[in-house]
Amino acid sequence: MDPTKMTDSKEFARVAEISSLEVGEQESKPQGSLFRRVIDGFKPAEIDKVDTSGMSEEEIQAIMMSRQPLKRKLKNRHIQMIAIGGSIGSGLFIGSGGSFKTGGPAAVVIGFAIIGFMLFGTMNALGELAVRYPISGSFSVFSVRFLDPSWGFAMGWNYAVMWLVVYPLELIAAAVVINYWKYDDNGATNVNKAAWVSLFYVLISVVNVFGVRGYGEVEFILAIVKILAVVGFCIFGIVVAAGGGPSHKYLGAHYWHDPGAFAHGFKGVAAVFVNAAFAFTGTELSGLAAAEALNPHKTLPRAVKQVFWRIILFYIVSLTIVSMLVPYNNPNLGTASDGSASPFVIAIKNAGVSGLPSVFNVVIILAVLSVANSSVYGCSRTLTALAHVNMAPRWFKYIDREGRPLVSILFTLAVGNLCFLSAYDGYGKVFDWLLAFTGMSSIFTWGSICLCHIRFRHGMRVQGRSLDELTFKAQAGVWGSWLGFAINMAVLGLQFWMALFPPGQSPDAQTFFKSYLSAPVVLLFYIGHRIWTRNWKPYIRGKDMDLDSGMRQVDIEAIKRLNQEEDLHIKSRSIFYRIYRFWC
Repeated sequence: MDPTKMTDSKEFARVAEISSLEVGEQESKPQGSLFRRVIDGFKPAEIDKVDTSGMSEEEIQAIMMSRQPLKRKLKNRHIQMIAIGGSIGSGLFIGSGGSFKTGGPAAVVIGFAIIGFMLFGTMNALGELAVRYPISGSFSVFSVRFLDPSWGFAMGWNYAVMWLVVYPLELIAAAVVINYWKYDDNGATNVNKAAWVSLFYVLISVVNVFGVRGYGEVEFILAIVKILAVVGFCIFGIVVAAGGGPSHKYLGAHYWHDPGAFAHGFKGVAAVFVNAAFAFTGTELSGLAAAEALNPHKTLPRAVKQVFWRIILFYIVSLTIVSMLVPYNNPNLGTASDGSASPFVIAIKNAGVSGLPSVFNVVIILAVLSVANSSVYGCSRTLTALAHVNMAPRWFKYIDREGRPLVSILFTLAVGNLCFLSAYDGYGKVFDWLLAFTGMSSIFTWGSICLCHIRFRHGMRVQGRSLDELTFKAQAGVWGSWLGFAINMAVLGLQFWMALFPPGQSPDAQTFFKSYLSAPVVLLFYIGHRIWTRNWKPYIRGKDMDLDSGMRQVDIEAIKRLNQEEDLHIKSRSIFYRIYRFWC
């Protein structure tokens, strides 16, 4: 069928997508018994050889990255929920308690709103790049391609190590959250933490060995639970604040006046900036999943455009409601790592509703396990991508016939055995220093995404390429990336100041390095790679950028026609539909 004669945009999109599949990508029907298929699934994937004679090392790496045999099993609903689930976790449910205590209600709303606005531009930039190049490794590989190989090496390993450390820590955190029920001498709290950690470890391992489909289905279910919990809390909080609780006491904005809107002035606001950045960690996972998305040029734009609304509803609205129910000087805020320190649980308790705090504590456990599940996914995919660009040991390249980066997954799970340090009384000090290595990983990652988008657009302009080639364009354009990059750099500066002079504390060397050790570690990765490779070029020039390798749909004219038909279709609809499609 000739695509130029098609009038239905959906049919044209599907044909264009199918026609762009690389050789060997289409799946054949499984053969043999179930046992034989399972065994064969662990064998290495078959990849057609490519004639690389006469190609540069960079060109070979770009081609190999675009031909990784990962299975594209993530559907639209998976991508949407991965994007949502990545932005709802322990940072919102527990970590926000420390933000209230340090900054106060106004500081929390201001800090989370500004970081959320920065993420709107950052995720749009990532969406534009990931839709055009849906390759494994995503943003770390973009840094290799559009910025500098040494910086890409630093960003890739920084991101992989972050999830490598977060994974065992979240398993322990899930076991610790169970301690919330110790007030009624619940039998679950008398069980050794190592036993709970073992159970959670097995569950996460099984999910990830099932492949990307298993990861997607689990995140889909957990995201729905978290969404329902946040929406339900918002309704509950509005009723209580308006005087509809058991005490029938009207609260309104009382706690904004007594004890006040700000706890430690500007330093408190600066502390919230840093905490908010940590709380949003994982939002970028939808971009990492692009390589395994069934139809990224349809699913990813919707996912990244909805980041703004998720942040407004799940963070700004919910935290504003919390600020009306819990004063920032509540003694339980930020004092523990279980549900008793969660401002959400405290708000429900203060309202005098029995039973519901325990329900919300279960949600917190599921949110923590969701982060652990995402940790294995994020680390394994990044390690595999680094191996394919010769920046990690070659055995991490192994991908089996089911599309699983098996060696990378097993390595991540093996390091996850650090979770059994929970049996050691001093495990907290060990993990404090492990986390110090990756404390600002997301800030570096987001800043690099913005800079990659800026450099990509520069390369397009220098090489005379039209933006009409792009299936999805960042809504905020390149200026959104400039603003996102500036905010990320500001957060790094504020974190340095906060590490030197913590709110309400005296300067301390140990506190400084626990807060800022990740910056020199990133520099060590960067400088070490430059010395090892002896590559002294400061950056990749726009005219030298490879703007084509890795595109799933390589017919530029077909992309332009598809964009034109899509624009005409949207313009033919009502003003309400056009507004909806612009924002969602």
